[in-house]
Amino acid sequence: MSETIHIYAPATVANVACGFDTLGFAIDRPGDEVFARFSQKPGLRISAMHGDGGKLPREIEKNTATVAAQAVMDHLAMQRGVEMEIHKGLPIGSGMGSSAASAVAGAMAINELMGRPLSRKELLPFALKGEAVASGGAIHADNVGPCLLGGMILVRSNQELDTVSIDTPSNLYAAVVLPDIEILTVAARAVMRKEIPMKDAVTQWGNLGAMIAGLMKADYGLISRSLVDVIAEPYRASLIPAFHEVKQAAVGMGALGCSISGAGPAIFALCEGDQMAFKVAMGMQRVFEHHKIACKRYVSAINVNGAQRLA
Repeated sequence: MSETIHIYAPATVANVACGFDTLGFAIDRPGDEVFARFSQKPGLRISAMHGDGGKLPREIEKNTATVAAQAVMDHLAMQRGVEMEIHKGLPIGSGMGSSAASAVAGAMAINELMGRPLSRKELLPFALKGEAVASGGAIHADNVGPCLLGGMILVRSNQELDTVSIDTPSNLYAAVVLPDIEILTVAARAVMRKEIPMKDAVTQWGNLGAMIAGLMKADYGLISRSLVDVIAEPYRASLIPAFHEVKQAAVGMGALGCSISGAGPAIFALCEGDQMAFKVAMGMQRVFEHHKIACKRYVSAINVNGAQRLA
C-alpha cells in the first residue's frame, strides 16, 4: 500500500464587506479534508465521501475536488492511478468557501503525491477549475486564493489570476456564525443589481482602498470605518433571517464591523483581540437562537498558512 497523503483545506471569508469578488481571508476551522494515495487501478476515482449527506456528485468530472485533482494530473502527465477519500467538514452553501476548500485539497493532494513539483501559486488555476464546477463556470479567486495561499488575499484580476497577499494585524480576529439555512451562490448572485450607480462604486472602492491601508498599518479605526458594503449586502441581507439584528448585536458589542461572508448565510465580524471575538460570536449566535434558528460559531485569527498537509 502506498503512502497516504492527508490534506486539510480551511474555510474562508470572501468579499470582507467592501471587497466584492476581490478580497478574502482564511480562518482556522472548519475545513475539508482529502486523503489520497496511488492506486493499482488506472485513472482517478473517489473511494469514499463523508459529510455531504449524499448531496455531492461522485463522478470525477462533476466533483470539485476531483476536477481540480484531475487538472493537476493532466498537467503533470501522470500515468499512475489515484484513489481519493473526501471528508466534507464545510457545509454546502454556507458562504464559507466550501467548494473552494474541496478544490484546493484535491489539487494539493495530487501535487504532494508527486513530490510537490508545483508551487502554491502555480496550483491556483487548477483549484479554480474545480471550484468553477460548483459556481456554474464563473472564476472568482477570493475563496480559493486565501484557502490555498493563506492570510488576506486581494485579487487584482480574476482573469489574470493576479493575487496580492495583504499583511494583517496580529491581533485581528474573526467571529463567524453559521445559521442552519442554505443559500446557494447562484441564488445570492441573482438578487444583486446588474448595474451599479457611480456613487455606490466610488463609495465601495474608497472603502476597499482604505481597508487595505488599515490592515497594513494596523489601524483598527480605519478598518472599522471601511467595513461597509453598498454593493452586495443591501440585497443579500434579505436572504438571511435576522441579519440586521445580528449585525447590530455584533457592532454593539464592540466588533470593528460585520457583514455577510461570501454569498451567505454565514456572517462574519472582525474584532480586535480574541476575547472580543469570542464575546461577539456568542452575541451573534444568541440572536439567531432567539429566532429559533440553530447556529454554529467559530472564532479565529487570520489563518496565514492556508491549506496544509497533515500527513
